[in-house]
Amino acid sequence: MSEKQRWVIVVSFAAAMAWMESATVLYLRTLVGRIDPFRADPLPVSAGLGQTELIREAATLLMLLSVGLLAGRTRRSRLAYALVAFGVWDLLYYVFLAGIAGWPKSLLDWDMLFLIPLPWWGPVLAPTTIAAMMILGGTLVSQFDEPERPVWPARRACVLSLIGVLLALYVFMMDAIGALSGGMAVVRSTLPTQFNWLLFGAALALMVAPVVDVSRQVRRSL
Repeated sequence: MSEKQRWVIVVSFAAAMAWMESATVLYLRTLVGRIDPFRADPLPVSAGLGQTELIREAATLLMLLSVGLLAGRTRRSRLAYALVAFGVWDLLYYVFLAGIAGWPKSLLDWDMLFLIPLPWWGPVLAPTTIAAMMILGGTLVSQFDEPERPVWPARRACVLSLIGVLLALYVFMMDAIGALSGGMAVVRSTLPTQFNWLLFGAALALMVAPVVDVSRQVRRSL
């Protein structure tokens, strides 16, 4: 099986998962009467859904990682395919959800991105931009990495990316972090009032470092 065929299979799996995710979210939000998630306490404790949702999110991440581990032939390509799967899943999730639920209406609509370890809030444009970058970087490594000719970002680029990831996580969770002193009840009821695009832009610039580095390696090898 060629790497292109492996890539197509991974993307197909991620697309199917994205449909399942968007359908599940539609059912869940319809059940609690909140198609638009930008409301305090998005998963009411009284509905008994909070813990189930946390486990579902963890299971989703495990599934995406698993398909990458199965598809790749090297440690590098395994992680790369996992990044492709995650990016495609995240992008198509919003595409499918917009088609079946009418939300999001724009890329600037706020979404509850994750609940682990605290609620992540951000406009849809933010996670989809990261997802597109993951697809690009993962595709470059998965398609051009060979055991005898490794393709992987340099350590400096990886360090810069890690700093960017941590900074982006802070931007997504900064409102929840600020509300921690009031307890989890306050965290759950806290809604962001604005998104720090400047800080997120800095995080994105750092996270793109591995993609730039890998692109240069691929160009030199062609």
